[in-house]
Amino acid sequence: MTVVIEHRRWLSAQPPRRVLAMRFQALGDTVITLPYLQSLRRAFPGMRIDFLTRDEVAAIPRELRLFDQVISFGGARNFWRQLLALLPVLPRLWWRRYDIVLDLQNSQLSRLASRAAWPRAWSRFERFAPHSAGERTRATVAAAWNWPVHLDTGLTLRNSHGSHLLAERGVRPETELVVLNPAGNMSSRSWPIESYVEFARLWRQRSPRSRFVLLLLPSMRAKAEQIAAALGDACIDLTGTADAVQAFGIVGTSRFMLSEDSALMHMAWVQGIPTLALFSSSRADWARPLGTHTHCLHSADLDCGPCGLQTCRFGDNRCLTRYSARQVFDLASHLASP
Repeated sequence: MTVVIEHRRWLSAQPPRRVLAMRFQALGDTVITLPYLQSLRRAFPGMRIDFLTRDEVAAIPRELRLFDQVISFGGARNFWRQLLALLPVLPRLWWRRYDIVLDLQNSQLSRLASRAAWPRAWSRFERFAPHSAGERTRATVAAAWNWPVHLDTGLTLRNSHGSHLLAERGVRPETELVVLNPAGNMSSRSWPIESYVEFARLWRQRSPRSRFVLLLLPSMRAKAEQIAAALGDACIDLTGTADAVQAFGIVGTSRFMLSEDSALMHMAWVQGIPTLALFSSSRADWARPLGTHTHCLHSADLDCGPCGLQTCRFGDNRCLTRYSARQVFDLASHLASP
């Protein structure tokens, strides 16, 4: 089924000179837009591409060799504060005379910003179609003009970020890094910690020089401590230590990512890192990683899934616990093979 995108197409045979892309949502949603905009940068290196987003999620876009300018506004997650913060930005958008606005958010604020920019062409993200956010983003960009849009994972940071954190923990250039990310924010979205530990042990039997990186939020510290205690020196626990850009940089140097649904998972697949995603109660059709370098274990094949519940009504998290560490390791080995 094709994603239907609301748009007004750029009619000139010549490529646009100035493009504004917008995404205001959470960090993971913002990161998803990047490889598709990167494909435009590669195809049209002389085209100006600006990005409008919120202060909270602007750090990674600002550090990438992708945008000519990242424009951000405050307001945290409060609509009225965001509106007040956005209003002074609107005259700048009009003054830039953008040829195309890519509204990759489709909210009241993004529509206001799009109208203020007064572009000759525009396209607007489809929020509810049963397709991955990546595919909906690609379709939104593609709808604006006849230009090549694909998953371009060649994202590069302006500087090396996170390398000093690894060096401080004895990581050498030849070390194979595997990111373990038990980031499920509710019990129904969590693969057992014991399974992560067993997965790591299986991986290390195959690759003795590998080490396992934890980049969890401080709220997940208990999970991190349990894994770190079990894996000892093989674990690099950076929980609550690395900021978003440092995490992006570290993930970009890793060999593999094993992750529950989270922003860190999106940081991996958009950089071309082999990624195995563990989805349970959340909708994989909306948020799964894309590309031949990824695989998603999800609950859509079960009568009860994806349920969206915080706690499994059967009490056993069967959509995830049905997968053993050995099964996940075998899938991971296939993804990470040269």
